[in-house]
Amino acid sequence: MKVTDVVVQCLENEGVEYVFGIVGTEVLDVADSLSKSTQIQYVNVRHEQGAAFMADVYGRLSNKVGVCLSTLGPGAANLITGMASAQLDHSPVVAIIGQAGVERHHKESHQYMDLVKLFEPATKWSTQINESQTVPEKIRKAFRMSKMEKPGSVAITLPENFSSQMIASSPLPVTSLPECVPVQESIDAACTLIKKHLKPFIIVGNGVNRQAAVPELLTFVETLQSPVTHSFMAKGVLPKEQPLNYYTFGFKENDEVLAGLKEADLLIVIGFDFVEKLPKDWNVKKLPVLHIDSLPAEINEYYPVEVELVGNMRNTLQLINQSILPTKSWIPSGGLKDQIKTAYQIDQPVSGTHLTIENVIHCIETHTSDETIVLSDVGAHKVSIARTYQPKKPNRLIISNGLAAMGIAIPGAIGAKLACPDDLVICITGDGGALMNFAEIETAKRLGLSFIIIVLNDSMLKLEVSQMNKKFGENYGVTFQNPDFVQLAASFGINGMRASTLNEFENIFNEALQSVEEIFLIEVALES
Repeated sequence: MKVTDVVVQCLENEGVEYVFGIVGTEVLDVADSLSKSTQIQYVNVRHEQGAAFMADVYGRLSNKVGVCLSTLGPGAANLITGMASAQLDHSPVVAIIGQAGVERHHKESHQYMDLVKLFEPATKWSTQINESQTVPEKIRKAFRMSKMEKPGSVAITLPENFSSQMIASSPLPVTSLPECVPVQESIDAACTLIKKHLKPFIIVGNGVNRQAAVPELLTFVETLQSPVTHSFMAKGVLPKEQPLNYYTFGFKENDEVLAGLKEADLLIVIGFDFVEKLPKDWNVKKLPVLHIDSLPAEINEYYPVEVELVGNMRNTLQLINQSILPTKSWIPSGGLKDQIKTAYQIDQPVSGTHLTIENVIHCIETHTSDETIVLSDVGAHKVSIARTYQPKKPNRLIISNGLAAMGIAIPGAIGAKLACPDDLVICITGDGGALMNFAEIETAKRLGLSFIIIVLNDSMLKLEVSQMNKKFGENYGVTFQNPDFVQLAASFGINGMRASTLNEFENIFNEALQSVEEIFLIEVALES
């Protein structure tokens, strides 16, 4: 059996359903072997960045590892953004990357770069197959590392000269990851720490979603009765109507919840990833911290940990919930929750007929079900979505907030729809992010997928315009001209309509909701 046949057998052994990529000379044998698989569907995309984004979102939502494929040189370089995004957002992704034969590695050679070194800063592990017999163990290790907390991306480089070699290897057994819990002494120390403070404030991160610990979190919150805030990527962990929900934090400006954090005397930080917001921005008083996470705390001056509970968060929270926890009911002063709801336009009536991103969000919330998946691209609208949009369940809003990579929404919608084929998927993108990977609409159309694309058209990078105007009193290099997105959509064979008023948007959105078997694009002419 040739090496690439073994590679595909190993992928099948790991439960892989999809491989996203572009075939090049150095991975022809991989493609040939994939063509024989009855389990794996190969999705040929239009750009390798899109392949990595698809694998990223698919991995987040499927509880499996997303897999992408590229050839060497420019193909590999095109993967970097998506792989780095998966790494910083802690999504499980494995890339199989073709490489020049080892006989070319010691000299200047066409399209050759040291891919192991290239991918090292963008992944948990970057490795090359240097001996064909090691394929099964390297692939098993790659998948294991990718899913192990904290999840991330892994790159495996396969030199061309090994691809067609004949070997007798077979896949290694897939074993479950170990789940550890803190010792009882640590649980007791955590309870003692909580008891001696009057005003704990709970901060929740995306680790709670990753480790399926939301029910246990809710029990903890309802027992403690202390206020809670959450990061961008953890939205949905608390119901909107939960009285203790003080909504999202992590904004550069006007982060209203910080006033409540400053009143607290203890921060209980659960599953929070520093990549979303460094402690110096939200713990300026250097309040003591109870750290609950899958990994030990990072050393940080503004994160003075007094007790650490390290282990599987679901099991850890179960243990602490079984302890005798005191009620620490308190309310931040100044009507803070109402201030946040007003500032973030949560539960606010639609403001007249203005076509703003907030009114678009209110419309989506009103007309969609609990299972709806919304993907936000990166830009000014991401901030608005993080503030205003309240998903009805955890892991139903996908935001890139580690690398914060523009262009993720459209390819991400493909990954989301493949992971959750029965759920409504809506991607919201600015005009800047949309045109970065618009070509993947052809991929989605070819696959027969259906989702709604909302393109916010204001002919600028609005966040940068705002920042430059504030800093310099003017802006430069952040505006552009756009195509007719409706006609562009039509050229791909999909329906599109343009909304210039809020009433038009609501009518078009309701029409799009009826088009459950096809892709529908709505161009929104945002008011400045």
